[in-house]
Amino acid sequence: MTLDAVRPFLLMLLATTMPVAASGAPTPEEAARFVADAEARLLAAWIRAERAAWVQANFITEDTQAIAAEAQAELLRLTGDLARRTARFDGLELPAELRRKLTRIKLSLPLAAPPDPEAATELARIGSRLEATYGKGRWCPGEGRDCLDLGQLSRILATSRKPDELLEAWTGWRTISPPMRPDYRRFVELGNEGARALGFADLGAMWRAGYDMPPDAFAAELDRLWNQVRPLYEKLHCFVRRRLVETYGSEVVPADGPIPAHLLGNMWAQEWGNIYDLVAPGGPEGVDLTAILEQRGVTPRGMVEIAERFFTSLGFEPLPETFWKRSLFVKPADRDVVCHASAWAIDFSDDLRIKMCIEPTAEDFVTIHHELGHVFYFQAYRDQDPLFRAGANDGFHEAVGDTVALSVTPAYLRRIGLIDELPPDDAALSGLMRRALDKIAFLPFGLVIDSWRWKVFSGEIPPERYNAGWWELRRKYQGIAPPVPRSERDFDPGAKYHVPANTPYTRYFLAAVLQFQAHRALCRVAGHEGPLHTCSIHGSEEAGRRLRRVLAMGASRPWQDALFELTGERRIDASALVEYFAPLERWLDERNAGRRCGW
Repeated sequence: MTLDAVRPFLLMLLATTMPVAASGAPTPEEAARFVADAEARLLAAWIRAERAAWVQANFITEDTQAIAAEAQAELLRLTGDLARRTARFDGLELPAELRRKLTRIKLSLPLAAPPDPEAATELARIGSRLEATYGKGRWCPGEGRDCLDLGQLSRILATSRKPDELLEAWTGWRTISPPMRPDYRRFVELGNEGARALGFADLGAMWRAGYDMPPDAFAAELDRLWNQVRPLYEKLHCFVRRRLVETYGSEVVPADGPIPAHLLGNMWAQEWGNIYDLVAPGGPEGVDLTAILEQRGVTPRGMVEIAERFFTSLGFEPLPETFWKRSLFVKPADRDVVCHASAWAIDFSDDLRIKMCIEPTAEDFVTIHHELGHVFYFQAYRDQDPLFRAGANDGFHEAVGDTVALSVTPAYLRRIGLIDELPPDDAALSGLMRRALDKIAFLPFGLVIDSWRWKVFSGEIPPERYNAGWWELRRKYQGIAPPVPRSERDFDPGAKYHVPANTPYTRYFLAAVLQFQAHRALCRVAGHEGPLHTCSIHGSEEAGRRLRRVLAMGASRPWQDALFELTGERRIDASALVEYFAPLERWLDERNAGRRCGW
């Protein structure tokens, strides 16, 4: 899974200045004019800024960085001004739709500009510089060796089984982030200044307030969901650790402690699918999709076309021709780009794109479905008013494509001609293990990044403990430890895209749970019988009709209403995830019997 995705600053609700009466009692008519004028003006501003951001991400130069920063500075200033002006209508009795629009102006922002224009400009420049630093990141080992980018280093983490080589790649990528540290410290100061101007304690409190429920209640919901899935994660961690001890020895992997972060096949140890060969359950194997894609010579565009056909089988409109002309599918050889996969609605209507450096792997095959989930969501709600052109919540936006990807079953792959024969029934365990190494392994990482940022924004983790606080949380939630000593000279959080790009991350944890809940509901609508992990909704008119109806709502109603329309339930619930992996959990219980788990 890439965990990407929608542009952090620009796909949220950005607004523009407009006159508001400075005296006299506010009226509903004034509030309606305020919102109507905002929606008429902000759309043009969004499009200008989105184009600048697209160019910067695809042509990383000092000039494009400056252009994007200027556009972002303007938007931050205008957004902060408008959000502060909404306070005039606080307490005024208004129609529900109008009140919701005013609330979204204030709460649906990942960043608020400080009131001082110079500070707002500084904040935008820092944000652009942080993202560009990440996008241009290279590790140059010296001694006549070529410099390596993130993709090359990630391939080493994915394929090598030599601890020294893995360690070199892991530490090499983390040389890009220490220069971000002073910028990030200032970014936090300015971001908090903007949030406080809107009445929030800090930027983290502002983020948590955007979920149609009180911030404290939302935090409690995260704890509830984590406690539902934590036992399954701990069982997987226990089994994987034992296999790694068998592979590398107890001098590399402690038998009852946290797992060294460089041994799990991923630069951030957020997904573990690349070490499947080390932890395979034995018995008949399922489908090795990476091998199939390579053997059949499926091109990057071909992979995207396969994913598009899944969505159109559910009744979605085909993607516009401009999508195919303007998207980036392959890493250019002649320039720096931000390869982190992302989805874009340049004009917030029909100019839809993805940006991704696609490789013929099972991981990228799933990521493409994830990104197209964003794109078809954009397409579904394009007729909503501008302030409602967003997901029911940000977790919904991340869950759509992953929900569809759960239907990439062996039966589906045979139906579309990628495999000729189904694997035997008893190969299901290998398929569940492959999926668990990505889906279950990700769950605690989905909480770590924002747990760290919320503590940074609140001051609980001060600048002089940025790195120490990061690794404390990774140990607490993931049972992961750095493979070599780290210090405050390092800035390991900055080695993950979403930190320098200021993309809120709790959305991915929510999506990791929500996708299974949605999958179960859509499978029921499609009339599926049998274990949940065998269901594919491909071609189901009924499932497609329900999904399209929910996506078309955009953000026009609270997410609890959208969830009810989709599943018949009003709370996000992890029981479907546990049900999906039940056969694997029983197998893990047998293999872990008598062993000390935890860390």
